[in-house]
Amino acid sequence: MKYTKHYYILFLFLFFLSCTSSKIITSEKNTTRIDFKVDSLLRIMTLEEKIGQMNQYNGFWDVTGPSPKFGQQAIKYSNLKKGLVGAVLNVKGVKEVKALQKIAVEETRLHIPLLFGFDVIHGYKTISPIPLAEASSWDMEAIKKSASIAAEEASSVGINWTFAPMVDVSRDARWGRVMEGSGEDPYLGSKIAIARIKGFQGDDLSSIRSIAACAKHFAGYAFAESGRDYNSVDVSESTLQNIILPPFKACVEADIKTFMNSFNDLNGTPATGSKYLQRTILKEGWNFKGFVVSDWGSINEMISHGFAKDSKQAAEIAISAGSDMDMESYSYVNNLASLVKEGKVKETTIDDAVKRILKVKFELGLFENPYKYCDEYREKTTLGKAEFQEAVLDIAKKSIVLLKNESNLLPLKRTGLKIALIGPLASDKTSPLGSWRIGADDNTAVSVLEGMQQYQGNQLQYAKGADLTIGPTSFVRELHINTNDTSQFQDAIALAKNSDVVVAVLGEHGLQTGEGRSRTDLGLPGVQQELLEELFKVNKKIILVLNNGRPLALPWAAENIPTILEAWHLGTQSGNAIAQVLYGDYNPSGKLPMTFPRSVGQVPIYYNYKNTGRPIMNEPESVFWSHYIDQEKTPLYPFGFGLSYSKFEYSDIKLSSNILPRNSFITVSINVKNTSSIKGKEVVQLYLRDDIGSITRPVKELKGFEMIELNPGEKKTVTFIIDEKLLKFYNSNGKWEAESGDFKIFIGGNSVDTLESNFKLE
Repeated sequence: MKYTKHYYILFLFLFFLSCTSSKIITSEKNTTRIDFKVDSLLRIMTLEEKIGQMNQYNGFWDVTGPSPKFGQQAIKYSNLKKGLVGAVLNVKGVKEVKALQKIAVEETRLHIPLLFGFDVIHGYKTISPIPLAEASSWDMEAIKKSASIAAEEASSVGINWTFAPMVDVSRDARWGRVMEGSGEDPYLGSKIAIARIKGFQGDDLSSIRSIAACAKHFAGYAFAESGRDYNSVDVSESTLQNIILPPFKACVEADIKTFMNSFNDLNGTPATGSKYLQRTILKEGWNFKGFVVSDWGSINEMISHGFAKDSKQAAEIAISAGSDMDMESYSYVNNLASLVKEGKVKETTIDDAVKRILKVKFELGLFENPYKYCDEYREKTTLGKAEFQEAVLDIAKKSIVLLKNESNLLPLKRTGLKIALIGPLASDKTSPLGSWRIGADDNTAVSVLEGMQQYQGNQLQYAKGADLTIGPTSFVRELHINTNDTSQFQDAIALAKNSDVVVAVLGEHGLQTGEGRSRTDLGLPGVQQELLEELFKVNKKIILVLNNGRPLALPWAAENIPTILEAWHLGTQSGNAIAQVLYGDYNPSGKLPMTFPRSVGQVPIYYNYKNTGRPIMNEPESVFWSHYIDQEKTPLYPFGFGLSYSKFEYSDIKLSSNILPRNSFITVSINVKNTSSIKGKEVVQLYLRDDIGSITRPVKELKGFEMIELNPGEKKTVTFIIDEKLLKFYNSNGKWEAESGDFKIFIGGNSVDTLESNFKLE
């Protein structure tokens, strides 16, 4: 590996100034050493070079070909050679990454290495379930493992920074990006955020298998009006503090290295230009030491918001607010130097941003070896390893949620059945990969058809039934859905009529969810609902397997179809995971991380709602209470819900004391028994309610959960600890406090079916 003479001089300069060892470790002492290195480097940087570190470009020319001579690419190339680029995104593959890194560290004056960012959301080449599906597992170790696999594959192709996890709390299923997060609950979302960060960053960020993580989108993005992506957000301070921000704070406490701000305006201020979010809360209040990157072009988008008159003012607003790196709007590299010279931006503000960026590069070990992620042999031998396939199959099975199983159609018998497999998604090998899998190859998922064909004892026949989409699909283009072609119905109906059981695989295409893919209709897209009803006319024994990236509103199916399996978009091993659950080789244990509505008119719908002053009907035939006149207000399937082939019985909720003193704790226990003949897992969930507060409080809030496994007839006692910290909330005083008074306890297998008790905080 060759380095230039100048690079060696810079490295030795930093080495002797810091007097440190070469190994980067996580410790207070090492942090001080890195800070010293950063300060030393900053002192020899020009203003333009500092600003260059704050500039992130998307992609580059074909680096194996000639350098660009004209247009934007030529400008990018020129700035790269001048040391005016700090990071790039969407450059992948060892050859491409190494070529760009070589320019940065061997041809620029200071030889500062680049960060290479990429949307590694739920896998790179080997694809795990979409994050919302993984959240259904409630299994933190499995989620951590999934992220670590993604990090290992991504790092092998030169990537050292992922724009994940998305930790937006999502209550509105119309919003397409619900697939990218962990659902509607801040407590569960916080736990999952920590697991993903640990998976991406590992125990040692300088490890060859670790990449820097990024918490997004800061903040309020998922609360967009009408569930329409990029739309305005207007929420109370209470909702911001108690619902939206807790997962982000958990990310800081987990030592995440970067944050990404969001596209939306929050209460009138674009998040990219919000000093309150980025400086007051994040950097000052939470003492975040990493750096903040804008979302794609969001600095210049403040012009469209009507918050900045031009790119120069947008740059001034963004840097003053605390946005450290500009992703693809060119605002900083084109305007910050003149803003400093005009006295509109202090150079110390620039210095703070650059220090944060350089520190992450040092922590990754890029100054020690800028080519550490550029090993072609490692790239070749890492992608798609067999052990990765086994791990993503494991998390895929754990992500499946059994919503209904009347007449015990599942698990399927191993022999003697005529099975009709029907649906446009049953043979699809691309859709199961889901959205945000831009490092993967199309047609690489195991289809449901392929998964079921491995079970030889039954007669399996397949009919498509209908096309879901019209024409080719593309990640960057809107899908065209088949809304009128029913020409393939008859073959499917005939097959269903002559079969013992129908497995109907229906839902959304994997690219119908994700960024820019909001929906106003949460039913089955296209002609699928009509197909399902026609199948039901000739065969009532239908197992509906749902592939989707958001909660769907399926009241007809919930009423008529005897068995429903929520199988999301499960990634590379999708078909194998579904088949193993269908045949009982895996007993489903997933629980919903988002409420399923009865209709889109209920949205947003979530379990931790406020009671209102009129929660129930107080007089017979009264209309004056909080409800709908045309539908129940209850969910189709509630948060935390999920069945098993096992049956679980809850009993004997007990408190160690009904009084919780300040600065102390009490315990609550409950017995759970497997009353079936099948070994199974159950997620035992703890919810609390603060009866009276200085602001109105939710009817219940998730405050703990534990997964247990029980043999047939086995009973276990599950115990939770309740302390003052668990009861704190952002109250009317603008503080996180636990207020004295009465509390209710709810424990059960979902947010609705629970046993109750109570206690008092003195």
